[in-house]
Amino acid sequence: MVERVLVVDDDTTVRDVVRRYLEHAGYEVELAGDGEQALQALAAREPDIVVLDLMLPGIDGLEVCRRIRQRGSTPVVMLTALGEEEDRIAGLQIGADDYVTKPFSPRELALRVSSVLRRANRAYEPRTVRDGNLALDLAAHTATLDGMPLQLTTREFDLLAFFIANAGRAFGRAELLERVWGWQFGDQSTVTVHVRRLREKIEQDPAKPVRLSTVWGVGYRYDPWPAR
Repeated sequence: MVERVLVVDDDTTVRDVVRRYLEHAGYEVELAGDGEQALQALAAREPDIVVLDLMLPGIDGLEVCRRIRQRGSTPVVMLTALGEEEDRIAGLQIGADDYVTKPFSPRELALRVSSVLRRANRAYEPRTVRDGNLALDLAAHTATLDGMPLQLTTREFDLLAFFIANAGRAFGRAELLERVWGWQFGDQSTVTVHVRRLREKIEQDPAKPVRLSTVWGVGYRYDPWPAR
């Protein structure tokens, strides 16, 4: 089945170039020129992934991403202007799976879309990983804490699954970028943002984490529950 990409950008030239590259890569592409059109397209037919510009007229990209996350776990790749670090971090905090800065290579964007979809659709062996009151179903790509569903993005799930599988070992941010998401380069603050988001979801007190600890001068370490 052909995977569908919703491209949301108010620049007609950007939309046309991205559409041509994604269609050449084998995707079905739908276009939207603003936030309202994007939400209408999402309501009419759920895409497999959304390429979403941050700076949109009317309903901006952050609000569109927030509403996508309220609906479910559809992957989102955000387009941001060069130097808008705070906006990129804000996008990651509300659940964006990846970002590309403008001006960007359409070929790189197509590769990022492919990478995010591959992570989202990755076929895991049907098994559940448990750590105390936390459980991850690697086949269904779902997680629960105390029996209640955890709302995790694809990137958050992959990071948590990696940490649990490698409990007790500290990893630097660059190593996590490469081993979890396959990036040999990238903004290491991405890891920081996702660790913070995971703490908000799995720790009783995110300010005093017992599972996902900071190892000063190294990076982060996951300790099994109860932490020793």
